[in-house]
Amino acid sequence: MPKLAAFPKAFMQELCKDGTMKVSEWIELASQLDIQGLEWYAGFLEMADEENWEKFRAEVELKGKKIPMLCCSPDFTHPDKDFRLKEIEKQKNWIRMCKALGGQYCRVLSGQRRPELSIEQGINFAVECIEACLPFAENSKVTLIIENHYKDDFWEFPEFAQKMDVFCELVGRINHPNFGVNYDPSNTFLAGEDPLELLYRVSNRVLSMHASDRYLIEGTIEDLRKEEGGAMGYAKRLRHGEIGKGLNDYDAIFTELKRVGFDGWISIEDGVEGMEQLARSVDFLKNKIAKYWP
Repeated sequence: MPKLAAFPKAFMQELCKDGTMKVSEWIELASQLDIQGLEWYAGFLEMADEENWEKFRAEVELKGKKIPMLCCSPDFTHPDKDFRLKEIEKQKNWIRMCKALGGQYCRVLSGQRRPELSIEQGINFAVECIEACLPFAENSKVTLIIENHYKDDFWEFPEFAQKMDVFCELVGRINHPNFGVNYDPSNTFLAGEDPLELLYRVSNRVLSMHASDRYLIEGTIEDLRKEEGGAMGYAKRLRHGEIGKGLNDYDAIFTELKRVGFDGWISIEDGVEGMEQLARSVDFLKNKIAKYWP
């Protein structure tokens, strides 16, 4: 049966930029939710001190929770080889961090969609870099998961593999037991594409999931597709919302995940309107999990 975790989507600025929220405060808030885990982010300011890694793991475990996933944003598509080599070393350090936190999954991305890159160049760069990290991940008993991402909060350009065909091509080129997909249905809307079509194409590679929901504040899905997801900024027609009240068809999503035997972690990216909203999303997902994995 899938297990639930939560990600501090509403507090990224406070935890990663201005330091007005401490990680221990997030642990305290999230631990009040009826979930089994807390997804971690490598960019929390306090994670710069390596001594905090096992300290935070102990704090989370004291609350009866786990840290199953570490969210990282390597940039593997830079045209400069030395830059890419440094990103590989960063990713290996994040794998170390993931292991110290007791995590099973460590996210990778392709990198930024720089205008000068061809599709083939970008895929080759990303595959080469991910494959360079995989032996280290395997030795650390950590699995790398690539997300169909939109854009890291702190990047200039959107995700190179944002579009479905590029993402599927990249995933298809890497065959390793310590590699799979972190599926995020909402990000597919930001690409102007269908999240169920993507899921059906990669469901046998999905090891974890980000649960969120988006809703249209104006126009239609067709309008969104014409804009190609608002490539140079978050699509203005879409907003994060409470899970179950947006565009995603969670019955169809869970039907497919159940069909392929998924039993991994589902991490909730929600709560932008407060912890009460996040708690309602937890309840929604718990009910759906009980329905599809009785």
